[in-house]
Amino acid sequence: MKPSCIAIAAAMGLAACGQPQPSKAQEGVFAEAPRQLPADAASMKSSFAPVVRQAAPAVVNIAARGVQQVRDPFWGIPGQRQTGSVGSGVIVRSDGVVVTNNHVIQGMQEIRVTLNDRREFPARVLLADERSDIAVLQLERVDGDLPVLRIDDQEEQQIGDLVLAIGNPFGVGQTVTNGIISALNRTETGITDSGSFIQTDAAINPGNSGGALVDMDGDLIGINTAIFSRTGSSSGVGFAVPAAMVRRVVESAVGGASSVVRPWLGVRGDTVSSDIARSLGLERPQGLIVTDVYANGPGARAGLREGDVITAIDGGEVNDQGGLNYRVGTRSPNDTVRVTVLRDGRNQTLDARVSTLPGDADPGDGQVVSQGALAGIRGVPLNPALADRLGGDPFTNGVVVTGVTSGSVPARIGLRPRDLIRSVDGRAATSLAVIGQARRGSELVIVRGGRQLTGRLP
Repeated sequence: MKPSCIAIAAAMGLAACGQPQPSKAQEGVFAEAPRQLPADAASMKSSFAPVVRQAAPAVVNIAARGVQQVRDPFWGIPGQRQTGSVGSGVIVRSDGVVVTNNHVIQGMQEIRVTLNDRREFPARVLLADERSDIAVLQLERVDGDLPVLRIDDQEEQQIGDLVLAIGNPFGVGQTVTNGIISALNRTETGITDSGSFIQTDAAINPGNSGGALVDMDGDLIGINTAIFSRTGSSSGVGFAVPAAMVRRVVESAVGGASSVVRPWLGVRGDTVSSDIARSLGLERPQGLIVTDVYANGPGARAGLREGDVITAIDGGEVNDQGGLNYRVGTRSPNDTVRVTVLRDGRNQTLDARVSTLPGDADPGDGQVVSQGALAGIRGVPLNPALADRLGGDPFTNGVVVTGVTSGSVPARIGLRPRDLIRSVDGRAATSLAVIGQARRGSELVIVRGGRQLTGRLP
């Protein structure tokens, strides 16, 4: 397993329907409900119009405007520049609660939403969740009930099911495209660090971001988020955030939360390779082999231990860490989940009550290091909650730099806020006391922007 590290640099924003990296994830299925092929030519010519009539009124166009602070490249004079974004959204409550992508409205000050019947409403952000790329808006001045799309989070979809993508591609107006579900449980796509996406070949283009992925019952099964493309236009590989995560963000927003609190299981593992599968006597590679269990965490209390192979959470297939994070992340803190594990050649089911990550996610100003060669920095010991907020591994140890005194040795060697000090002279930096023991010539290991750097103090 590679050494864990934490990405301290600011997270990269996702451009509207951007280009994720190819997935390394499993080709899972959610259910085994029976399906029927068209029986004759007449059935194949059946129209999608009834589904569109039901779903389209609840899909909206979004236009957002903002002001960006810029600096003249020649004279260096600061100034401002108008910026804008267009996308799509879905009304999920009749009082005007709308779901869209975070990257559609991120950094924008003015948001206007246009309904399918051409009515326009100003909107404000209730909650923007960068991790899932989902934002929830509240339309203002709503008079009467609005059309809605029902969120179907039962995960009964199968690869090959027909779907419709409804949105506002290129800002031309509401457009409907059709296709099938190409894959399920797509993780490690490069879109988000905790997502498990529905993949579809329905045409999705810039402007479709935040629009609806609809099944043949006319229900919302996903929010269209990104495409994989070498040209910037649809290549038939689109990704949607599943409805289970959408519902989790919506419930947090309408409940008055300012952020989505994600529980954790307190375990970390590696994907089961072919070699590991053979050694365990598995028919095929499947599951996540546990390599670390957080002391007194939910997994430890449930009886999980190193060497267990987690194959499912509440019946949903798990094949990598991203899949595990998604399955647990769609639950609420203190929910009980059923964890299916393979142990000593036998399948077992353990009940685990998931909880919030321990520690304070807000580092504050930290404390000043007043002695040693690193005197002059402010720092705070990393904890699981803070590591998760910074986009890193909750199991990582270290001290996060929150400030550097001008003219100090740390300032001269280039230490900066958000650097993570991992070790001093080979000793894990688990506290500020360890940092205070650094001397001239000490070896320092830090992580910056996801890269590990090693050097000696002058």
